[in-house]
Amino acid sequence: MRSCVQELKNETDEALVKRAQSGETAATEELLLRYKNAVRARARKFFFEGGETEDLVQEGMIGLYTAICAFDPTVGKQFKNFAYLCVTRRIYDVLRAAGRQIVPGDVDPDTVESGGSPEEFLIDDESTKEIRTKLMKVLSDFEFRVMTMYLDGMDYRQISAATGKEVKSIDNALTRAKRKLIGYLK
Repeated sequence: MRSCVQELKNETDEALVKRAQSGETAATEELLLRYKNAVRARARKFFFEGGETEDLVQEGMIGLYTAICAFDPTVGKQFKNFAYLCVTRRIYDVLRAAGRQIVPGDVDPDTVESGGSPEEFLIDDESTKEIRTKLMKVLSDFEFRVMTMYLDGMDYRQISAATGKEVKSIDNALTRAKRKLIGYLK
C-alpha cells in the first residue's frame, strides 16, 4: 500500500490523469489532493457576498474533477494549465450566476488564450500593487497582514503561528477585514 501511494506521488500530472481516466480512483484522489491548495488559493481571491469561500473551493474542486475527466493530452496543453482554466471557469460561472460582478483585474478564463502558465495568468504587478494600496487604506496593519497571509493560502493555524496571536484573533481579524472590504467595494 505504502509503495503504491509513493508511486502515485512520483507520477507526473499527465500520467495520473491517464490512470484516473482509466478508472483508477487512487490516481484521481492524488490529483485532487495535489491541486487542493491551488484551488483554495484561487477561491480565496474572491469575497463571495452571501456565500463562503468554502463554497467556492467546493465549486473549484468540481472544476478540477471536470478537468481530470476531460483532459486530452493531444491538444497540446499541460494538465496544470487546463486544470487552472477549468477551476477558474467553474468559479466564474458560480459568481456570474450569483450576479457578482467580476473585478476588472481578474483574469476572465473565457478570454484567456491557452499555452501560458497559471503564474502568467495571475501575476500582474500593476493590479497587485493597486490592490495592496487599497487594502492598506481600508484595513488596520494587523488585518492587512492576516488578510495577505490568508490570500497567500495559509490557514488559520499557520497565520496564528506566524503572528503569535490566537486562532480566534485571526478569525476575528479576517471577519472584520471582509466586512470592511465589502463595505469599501459597494
